Formats: sequence, structure tokens, C-alpha cells
Amino acid sequence: VPERLDLKCAVLARADAVCRAGAVFLTTTTGLPVTEIAARGGRLPRTLGLHLPDLGAISAATAVELVSTPLTDEGARATVEDLLRELGKTPVRVGNHAGFVGGALVLGYLNSAAAMFEEGFGTRDGIDAAMTMGCGVPLGPLAQLDAIGIDVVHDSLEALWERTGDRVYEPAPILAKMVAADTLGRKNGHGFYTYDTTGPGRVAEPRTALSAPPPGDGVARPVRHIGIAGSGHMATGIAEVCARSGYQVTLAARSPESAARARAAVAKSLSRAVQRAKLTDDGFEAAMASLATVSGLAALGPCDLVIEAVTEDLETKRAVFAELDALVRPGAVLATITSSLSVMKCATATGRPHDVVGMHFFNPAPRMQLVEVVRTVVSDPGAVATVHEVAGSMGKHTVDCTDRAGFIVNALLFPFLNRAVAMLRERYVDVADVDRIIAGGCRFPLGPFQLLDLVGLDVSLAIQDALWAAAPDSAAAPAQYLGQLVRAGYLGRKSGRGFHSHDPHEKGAHA
Repeated sequence: VPERLDLKCAVLARADAVCRAGAVFLTTTTGLPVTEIAARGGRLPRTLGLHLPDLGAISAATAVELVSTPLTDEGARATVEDLLRELGKTPVRVGNHAGFVGGALVLGYLNSAAAMFEEGFGTRDGIDAAMTMGCGVPLGPLAQLDAIGIDVVHDSLEALWERTGDRVYEPAPILAKMVAADTLGRKNGHGFYTYDTTGPGRVAEPRTALSAPPPGDGVARPVRHIGIAGSGHMATGIAEVCARSGYQVTLAARSPESAARARAAVAKSLSRAVQRAKLTDDGFEAAMASLATVSGLAALGPCDLVIEAVTEDLETKRAVFAELDALVRPGAVLATITSSLSVMKCATATGRPHDVVGMHFFNPAPRMQLVEVVRTVVSDPGAVATVHEVAGSMGKHTVDCTDRAGFIVNALLFPFLNRAVAMLRERYVDVADVDRIIAGGCRFPLGPFQLLDLVGLDVSLAIQDALWAAAPDSAAAPAQYLGQLVRAGYLGRKSGRGFHSHDPHEKGAHA
């Protein structure tokens, strides 16, 4: 029944009056206290919480949260666990905390996505594409809201907000507006998307009333020659993508030695593509012939598009942009691959901020299909269109977003990961159980701690620091445990130890 305490308690009290004494009761609440529901329902020892994942994906879920109270009868709990295993679900025991694990993490993420859309930081399709392609989730957050039910999410968020006072659960205003307008998602055919009621889950044409306004149209500038400022892993990956797409590419490193290493890195990656039959020998030769690696930025002068790919430090990037401004021909587009810094602050290091655009590739650049195209308040529509067109010619899917900390993916993902770390301190939950619930129950490709180890705890801390610095009133400070682990040298897979232990000889292993 709906997420209302009095209603749930009344229903269970009526069931208590008619069901046999030994029957076990389960409540599917997300935001309400199971202990109070169990007590008021009349069967405190034999009432448990069964927190289900996305209601549109119960059959696909492999893990389910089983919520007990201090007075739960062990036999009742064992009965439910046996039933869940028979149904092919792994029961994960969790405490009676607000939102438990999955609800506490996922509802905050979904609420943030709704607010992001409402505030115009991204379009509906852009937000969903960014999260499916950038994070590998099976449904974008706005589509997931539709699948669960806008009213269900709104009521659960209200219950969590009233119970915790945590602003992350204060329902985004658009959710209340949609409930009032009876746009509840798949269940009635209208939500963030419009659904064809003749087939389950089919998406029809979008409702224009819920579509964020598109960015201004611009005419793309011609691009034949692309420059890369930088020689690290991301720089060489982007250079490879550009070269394979038929562009003349000049990669500028800090020294001749760095330039030689960058060229060797591109050649090694292209050779692997040939071995996997993803590239022909002729394609290898053509890509390498189109790539020049040099020392110093002066060679980037004639480029049509220059992509800055140096270390994620604002002052370093501003220094590079100031130098590019003096060297690169007028009319060229200057792009930064920053993942968390202000594009505008990079742009103001030049005398042509209108030509500067964010072009956030994801790692590894040759394989990841998403590119976030970030426009500032002064970005020329033609410069933005140029980046969209170039990335599209490389086979990338672009999403347009505004210049806010974290853009779309990191602005939604890293607060979610940060809350998972904070949960370790606040709720005495087990790392493996949290990963199991989020990956198995909520269908994320990795649990939050597996993903943090993959990204690198130091990188994750830096991004969360940047998000907090940009919006200290709304963003959470980095979780205490995250900083402690980084200071101790526990950085994730690259150091062999993070939230999990990793075998350095087994790629991607975790304990």
C-alpha cells in the first residue's frame, strides 16, 4: 500500500485479526520505521521489512534487503530467507535504518536527477543517456523514476526527509507537480516519458511539457586538424580516437621523451585493436601516419580544435589555456576535458572565452561512447556545435550540459558514492553487503565500493572535494573514511587495497 504510516499499520492490524497466529508479515516500506509498523500491526516478532528493488525489475534482481528489528523472531526471519532463496533471490540482512541501504542511496540519486532536470542543467534524454552510457546503469534515472512510479518515489522521499532531516531527500518540486498532474510514470502512461499503453514499457513520443529547452543552435566550424595538449593516459586515448577517425592530429607533450612515450602508447593500443580484429593493418598505418607527437605547444598553432588534457588542477589548466590563447590561430575552438573543474574559469584565462567549451571524455576514451559537451554562459553556439559534430564523427554519443560542478555524470554519481562511504560510519553496514544490494538488487553494474576502488579513492576524493567546494551549502563534505583511506595509501585497485583487497596480478579482481 502507499507509503503512509497509518495506512500500513491499519492494513497489517486488519491482517493480524484474520491470519493464523504463525503467519509472517512483510512490509515493503522504504522510508518508514519497520519497528513501529511491526508493533502497531500487532505482530512485532513476526513482522519484517522486505525492501524490493526497482518495481519494474524485480524479476531481474538477484538480491533483496531483509529488514529485522531487535525483537524479530529468528524462525520468522529464517522462513522468509528460505522463501527468497527458493525464488532465486539472495536475502541481505540489514538494520532498521532510514531507507535501509538501497533506498537510502538510490532515492537520493533519483531525487538529484529530477532536480537537475527541473533546474535545466541537462535535458531529459541527456541525463538518462549520460548515466546509462557513462555509468552502465540499465535505466537512466528519469526512466527509472517512471518505472518505480513518481508518486511512490515522492512519498518515500517525504518519509525519509521527515525522518532524517537530510536535504538530499527533500522531494524535488517537480515530483509533487507531476503527482498533482497525475503524471505518475509507466503505470498510467505519462511521466518523464509518454508510454504506449498497448505494450508494456514501450516509450512513445516525449511530452513536450516535460522537455527541457534545447541549447541554442549553432553552425559547426570546419575541423581537419586536432591538437592535444598533454601526454598522459587520457591524452593518448583521445589522440588515438581522433587519428582513427581520419583527423590530422598533433599531440604536444612537455618533453621529447614524453612525446615519444605518448606515440608508443598510441601504437600499442592500436596494435591491440589489430590483434582483436577491430582495426585493419591499413587502418593502423593510416592512424599512425596522421599522428604527430611533439614537444611544446607551439606546434598546435594551426589546429582547428585544440583539446587540453593535462592534469586535473585548475591553475595548471589556466596556464595551458593562457599559452594556447597566444599560440593557436583565431577562430579555433579550445576544449578542456576536465571532469569536475569550472570550464568558465579555464576560459577566462584566454582573451576568447567564447571559443572555449568542455569536452569531457570518459576513461578509457577509445572504448567509452559518452562525451559530455559543456557550454558556459558565454560559449559561442558555433563552438559548442563544433565539439558535438567532431565527437559524433568519432562515433561518440554527446550530451549537452551546463557548466556546473561535475556536469551530469559526476554530479549524480559521486554524491551517491560518498553517501555509501558515510553509511559505513553511520550504520555499521558491511562493504560486501552494500555492493551486493546495489549491484544485485538495484542492477548497477558495480557496487559503490567496487566502483570507488576502480576509479581510485584519491580521484574520487578529489572530485567530491571539488563538488563540495563549488556548492558547500548543498553538497556533502567528503566522507571521513574516504579521506582516511587515501591518507593511509589505500587507493583502490592501483595500490592493491581500497575498500576491497586486490590481487595485482589479476586484473579487476576484488576480494
